[in-house]
Amino acid sequence: MPERVVSVPDIQSLMLPLLQVLSDGKEWFHRDIVIKVADNMNLTIEQREQSSSKKGKTKLSYNLEWTETNLFKANLIMKPHRTCYRITEEGKAILRKKPERIDARFLMAHSSAYVQWRGQWKKTQTEENENGEIENTSELTVKQPDELLEDTFSIICSDLAQELLDQVKSSHWRFFEQTVVDLLTNMGYGGSRQDAAKVVGKSGDNGIDGVINEDKLGLDVVYIQAKKYTDSVTISQVRDFAGALLAKKARKGVFITTSSFPKSAEEFVAQIEPKVILIDGQRLAQLMIEYNVGVTVKNTYEVKRIDYDYFDENEL
Repeated sequence: MPERVVSVPDIQSLMLPLLQVLSDGKEWFHRDIVIKVADNMNLTIEQREQSSSKKGKTKLSYNLEWTETNLFKANLIMKPHRTCYRITEEGKAILRKKPERIDARFLMAHSSAYVQWRGQWKKTQTEENENGEIENTSELTVKQPDELLEDTFSIICSDLAQELLDQVKSSHWRFFEQTVVDLLTNMGYGGSRQDAAKVVGKSGDNGIDGVINEDKLGLDVVYIQAKKYTDSVTISQVRDFAGALLAKKARKGVFITTSSFPKSAEEFVAQIEPKVILIDGQRLAQLMIEYNVGVTVKNTYEVKRIDYDYFDENEL
């Protein structure tokens, strides 16, 4: 049986939720931001508690630290105190435009300060303060090289996910169905690619687009709804899918779309049986990257460290 995938929102996916938390104009400490963002995004216990490579921090807290840094460098938020943040007038103006997503590409187009920072963030910058002392003005220089590499990788993946989703949205609906087949097969569902292709996108039975084996032996099945939409999926469409599952006496279903789901749909599926998983466009793109669908490896880098055991064993 395929292992359950637990994904924590990346740095760029957290930008809009974080700014929305600060929209009340109050000062928020980082620890409170983490809790509020997690609540607003309906994150699971696993997503909230997943540990990061940085000792003592969860992955969510670590990603939000970098989200705060990005929005701070774009002048959308300010830091009245250490680890304390408040929205700026520029940030309020951005929210009034009601953007669907805020990411690095968005910030590059709306903040000259952010453009300058992105161009200089690898450099160590110093300047004199009023007392003539030299102080470091680059928050990034306090990071270890491996941490910088990890954060850069996260930004690259987020940019790639957006470009990948744009490609899927512009494709033919039959190609989208094939993409769903390829993804589910790579994740371990459906047995062979040929077996999966026979069922996904062929049924159209009362809101069900296909049925796919959960394992190679076909011991259990998962019902699929795959829709290439531009507008958000409605709660009624999710209810229809859940009703179709009940009519089939099915226990599991996956609703995949290139668009998004309203919060009401997420609340609905959390309270019902059978189990229904909602995969929106952003999650779809992340899974495609993770399971190598529609992407190829450009470069591979090995990060090495000192083997202290080698020196201990050979010490005279």
